[in-house]
Amino acid sequence: MDGRGRFLRSVTTLETRFAPAPAFAPTIRGGRRSKAPRGPSRKRQTLLHRLLDRLAGPGTGAALAIAVLGATGIYGAVRGGHYDRFIAAEGTPGDVLARVLGFGIETIMITGLEELDEASVLATAEISPRSSLAFLDAGQVRERLASIPLVKEAAVAKLYPDRLLITVEERRPYALWQKDGEVRVVAADGTPLDEMRGPRFAHLPHVVGPGANERVAEYAAILEAAGELRERIRAGILVSHRRWVLKATNGLDIHLPETNPHAAVESLAELQRSSGLLDKDVLSLDLRQPGRVVAKLSEAASTARAEAVAHKGKGKGGQT
Repeated sequence: MDGRGRFLRSVTTLETRFAPAPAFAPTIRGGRRSKAPRGPSRKRQTLLHRLLDRLAGPGTGAALAIAVLGATGIYGAVRGGHYDRFIAAEGTPGDVLARVLGFGIETIMITGLEELDEASVLATAEISPRSSLAFLDAGQVRERLASIPLVKEAAVAKLYPDRLLITVEERRPYALWQKDGEVRVVAADGTPLDEMRGPRFAHLPHVVGPGANERVAEYAAILEAAGELRERIRAGILVSHRRWVLKATNGLDIHLPETNPHAAVESLAELQRSSGLLDKDVLSLDLRQPGRVVAKLSEAASTARAEAVAHKGKGKGGQT
């Protein structure tokens, strides 16, 4: 005992309980005692002894016990659903640690928004207060944003330690596309952006029919060629993916040729200026034959025209 009444025991003495085994044990082959192997075998045994000595060191048992208890706790949390609830409430363990270390997302700057709002962008990007800058995958965020029809391009930059920059280039609403009774807003390249809700986009060019959304730029050029008649054209109907039929505001159908429809519309504008053709009681105009306009009159107009022609014929007959 020492002067304070404590037992003195050396570390070497405590470790002798796990004293290493003899360096070799003789083996019997054919009734003879063989010599112990040398070289690498002896080295492996030495390493084994060192490992046993390390495991027998102070504190090792407690560390192993803590590790086993920790693994058991994690397993129970996963099986019991506690881990999933933790993730939903706080984020992944990596995100939690990153936020503690100062790598959370404190500031988000979003530029380029016109039709979209910040809340919808963040929801689609799956960015929340639980996220961290360190474990945010910028490539995945870009892919999620690209899934929004209104988004043409998106860029994501992580500015350490805690700022995120999102730059969005939107597709602009260009026309209205009607198909199967549904009207959708489309971009200049024909990409459907959203359903038509309210009168906000009622001023946009209106195309109708399968495939018409992919040719909205062509229809816009036809309207441009129409000049002052543009205000009297309500919609363009694409027939069999080949030619356009313009629907006038008064219900008149204007059949355009498959090739060079712009020239036909320019001729129609000239006829309107000279004769007011669109103001007459006609049902349709066919401009598919170059240099010729075929008009289909309404029933009342046809009757009146027939009577006028008959009356004119009688008048001529009486004079003769």
